[in-house]
Amino acid sequence: MTGILAGAALLILVAEAVLGEKSRKTLPGYIALAAIIASIGLILITQISPAYSLTASHPVFRNDLIGVFFSIVVLIVSALVAAASIEYVKTIGNSAAYNALLLFTAIGMVLLSFAADLLMIIVAWELMSLPTYMLTGFRKRDPDSTEASVKYFILGAFSSGVLLYALSLVYLLAGSTNIATAVTALQKLAPELNPIAILALALLVAGFGLKMSVVPFHMWIPDAYEGAPPTVAALLSSATKKAAFAVAIRVFIVTLPFLQLEWSAIFAILAVATMTLGNVAALTQRMLPRMLAYSSIAQAGYILVGLAVSPYAQSTPMGLVGVLFHSFTHGVMQAAAFIAVAAVSLRLVKSNLDSYSGLGLRMPVTAFTLTIALLGLAGVPPLNGFWSKLVLFSAAVEAGSTVWWGGWLAVIGILNSAFSLGYYAWVIKRMYLDDPEETGRLKEPMGLTGVLVAAALIIIVTGLYPAPIYEFAKNASAALLSASTAAAPR
Repeated sequence: MTGILAGAALLILVAEAVLGEKSRKTLPGYIALAAIIASIGLILITQISPAYSLTASHPVFRNDLIGVFFSIVVLIVSALVAAASIEYVKTIGNSAAYNALLLFTAIGMVLLSFAADLLMIIVAWELMSLPTYMLTGFRKRDPDSTEASVKYFILGAFSSGVLLYALSLVYLLAGSTNIATAVTALQKLAPELNPIAILALALLVAGFGLKMSVVPFHMWIPDAYEGAPPTVAALLSSATKKAAFAVAIRVFIVTLPFLQLEWSAIFAILAVATMTLGNVAALTQRMLPRMLAYSSIAQAGYILVGLAVSPYAQSTPMGLVGVLFHSFTHGVMQAAAFIAVAAVSLRLVKSNLDSYSGLGLRMPVTAFTLTIALLGLAGVPPLNGFWSKLVLFSAAVEAGSTVWWGGWLAVIGILNSAFSLGYYAWVIKRMYLDDPEETGRLKEPMGLTGVLVAAALIIIVTGLYPAPIYEFAKNASAALLSASTAAAPR
């Protein structure tokens, strides 16, 4: 599938030299969208038909259900972004470079989903990250976009350095960068070397935490999401973050239990800090992209709840199921919200909350789909965000029978979710109850409107019928935990 994406990226760059002026504006977007859809189809075929199945195990990659789940999630978001960008990128130009960078980012995310070697994780991490630095600053004449790109690049480079240092420590201890081999070596680690192992894992948390937007590694998020084109912000908040969580699951769920650390409590503290700071900061924002940026930070806190309680599953791996389930639901909802921002910015050239007053009358389809996305992010039933949060908080309640903080973690998560409804409802109230500064119906961007309708349908349909996604997440979680149990020391 990465061959399809890479081939399409190169085709776009070659076609740029021979296409006419009119074709240059739209054809690269259609090529990128077709390549992403074809990649999704190839992944599904390999799962449905054993004749086309990929190798189950490899020294560098592992084709398991966790990788399949996250790769489908990031590619669905990439498809939504690519489709929305066909019309949006006309306003900033250079469609070929934009879509080629988008495809290279998608390649990096897919490789991260399947990576089973720390060295390959670093390579895929950079393949995912480097294009996003350029995409964030793609509006070259906008000083905010340039500033956001520079901040993101500096912190991203620091994150990569931290990860490389952590990799060197793991190699020092285990003599290998393969995750499975490293786990085996850690089981036999001499007690006096445990501090080095703890330092390596702490550095991994810090490095991955930047992409996962975990407090206190979240500083770049608001500026980057506000300064980047809204379609790029959708990619950053909905897709690259999920690829980082895919890596975190492979590294921490499998490795940390062998070091006999109270790492679950550490993740619980990070979850509380992340969701609380994100929601409180979102309430104070006057610009919708910054509000959505802090909301994205809070949503990362909810996902961390699942990571924190995953070792305390009794009947089913509920915590890990919640992580996967919410990764899917949040990816679609967050992408829809930022694509709605892109649609509004094309007509109003503004992103402050006042510009959304009366949007329900001026851009009814955009306002309705944005409302669906915001209510889903708040966890309002029967939208899909409600069910994924229900799984996460149920897992925390179940963990309460084993650890004292499990029930409290669920209570704090529920209170934060209810608190978030305040600022989401504030935006909805402006769209439908406040009077606009200017009256008159606005022509909604047809391409972006179609993407918004598709995203809203996904949110509604998977909310009314969440069983397939839940079962897929459950099977993937069970397979990973079964594999880690088989590797456990006896």
